[in-house]
Amino acid sequence: MRKARVWRALMGLENTVVEDVVFDEDAGVLVVHARPTASRRGRGGARNRRRPGVAPGGGGRRWRALDLGTVQAFVEADAPRVRCRQHGVTVASVPWARHDAGHTHAFDDTVAWLATVTSKTAATRLMRVAWRTVGSIITRVWADTGGAVDRLAGVTRIGVDEISYRRGMAYLTVVVDHDTGRLLWAAEGRDRATLRAFFDILGQDRSAAITHVSADGADWIAMVIAERCPNAVLCADPFHVVRWATDALDAVRREAWNDARKAARAEPARRRGRPAANAPARPASDRAKSLKGARYALWKNPENLTDRQQVKLAWIAKTDPRLHRAYLLKEGLRVVFQMPHDQAIEALDRWLAWARRCRIEPFVKLARSITKHRASILAAIENGLSNGLIESVNTKIRLITRIAFGFRSIPALIALLMLSLGGHRPALPGRN
Repeated sequence: MRKARVWRALMGLENTVVEDVVFDEDAGVLVVHARPTASRRGRGGARNRRRPGVAPGGGGRRWRALDLGTVQAFVEADAPRVRCRQHGVTVASVPWARHDAGHTHAFDDTVAWLATVTSKTAATRLMRVAWRTVGSIITRVWADTGGAVDRLAGVTRIGVDEISYRRGMAYLTVVVDHDTGRLLWAAEGRDRATLRAFFDILGQDRSAAITHVSADGADWIAMVIAERCPNAVLCADPFHVVRWATDALDAVRREAWNDARKAARAEPARRRGRPAANAPARPASDRAKSLKGARYALWKNPENLTDRQQVKLAWIAKTDPRLHRAYLLKEGLRVVFQMPHDQAIEALDRWLAWARRCRIEPFVKLARSITKHRASILAAIENGLSNGLIESVNTKIRLITRIAFGFRSIPALIALLMLSLGGHRPALPGRN
């Protein structure tokens, strides 16, 4: 009797009767023969409820358990099938493993914990399983964990963004809680149908309780927010708005660079080797080279410029007034987000008037976009809300995505993301 208790404790077998323990020296494995207690027999595997009858068939099954030292351990038991009015004939549940799992609870939980805190190599070699098997285990564990907690309770301020998880225009839509920093939800796709699926889960009452939503200005996000969150204030992420200006500035830089290259092609060609001391100057070629290397000087904030980049910027101001004016437009928009709300309103309107009449097409086009999103931009300034937190989460998602390479399915990747970033990390069995 005492030995049975010891084996139950070693193997993590609750509500179980240990019938026999066999060590196979040839295979190097230990097998514990067990059966559920009377109170846990005849339960359906899917929902673990008592079922009205037992169907013939089944047979013995093995479940992988945690290693005992360096020896692999298994639990072996009969696995009868039970009849269910809802699911038909299904395998009876066992207290030591999840439904349709080939591993014990303790084994699954240990693998899930390792996957969230260690490398791929460490998890697979320590547990002696394939990485695809880890993906299946993580999916099961998250289904249990996510189903046991109400992770959407009390959510009022959220951020929505999309992130590429694979080359070839493969995206995830992610939702983050601004107040806790937790990843609330993730799904494959980046369209209105994908985001609507989140609000379907959230429910009408909780959707109405959302007060603020930050996003990158995508129309499909704004449309869904207007539909499902009637009381929410939509805030345009300042980082994305400034990036629009940076993209417009780079378009102007590329135009200037292409013009310089065209002029350089009209200059007389030089012979191979080092040019002679009396060789004619090639100003257009030199200008093209300088503009090609000016990207970072134009992109950077003034306070972060190196001495060399400051010289480059001064050269642009002297030689290309149009490109320098585009740089000032970018900086002017960036400064707006650093102002108090009442000053930002006037500053943004002045910037829009300047951009409309600047005669620089990329910034004229940007002014139209800024006008369209003016209310959400000012709301972001007033509420101090941005997607900075979401960008931080996205950085972690990119790292986890690289770790998860090799999973068979997107649900496995999403399960790993939720276990790692959703605020419900799996606990290591036997530890508090």
